[in-house]
Amino acid sequence: MIDAITELKVRAEVLQKRSAPGTKLRDCLTAVAKEFGFQNWPQAKSVLTGEGDIDDFGTLLCPPVLGGGHINRWYARYEEAAEVRESVQGYVLPYRRQFLVVDRFYIESMRLDPNDADWEAIGFDWVRPKSVAARTRLYGKVIAAMKTD
Repeated sequence: MIDAITELKVRAEVLQKRSAPGTKLRDCLTAVAKEFGFQNWPQAKSVLTGEGDIDDFGTLLCPPVLGGGHINRWYARYEEAAEVRESVQGYVLPYRRQFLVVDRFYIESMRLDPNDADWEAIGFDWVRPKSVAARTRLYGKVIAAMKTD
């Protein structure tokens, strides 16, 4: 299983080695974080580990390639998304400061298994998971699925 933080750090180190001499690792960490939809490295680290207050989840879970092929329900308020998720048996995902309820086909499009036990462990709710550890594992699976791109 891939640890998302470790994977991003490795990618930053590879980028640093391929860059011009004198390129700082912190600049490469920022570049890699932005590649995955975060504003900067501290935000990426906070979101991926679940440590600290998260008010912006970035765009990792809603890449442009997936946005046009699915009809999702979007909400400005988490409470609305959580209520709808319950009624349609979907999955709550964050996009920056918004929330969307998706179906299993969206999850499959992300190259994830909608029957993975970690979904149940988080209560099918990425924003307020029952298990932060399970969400952290899912983040690793998202990053791993993106490795082949």
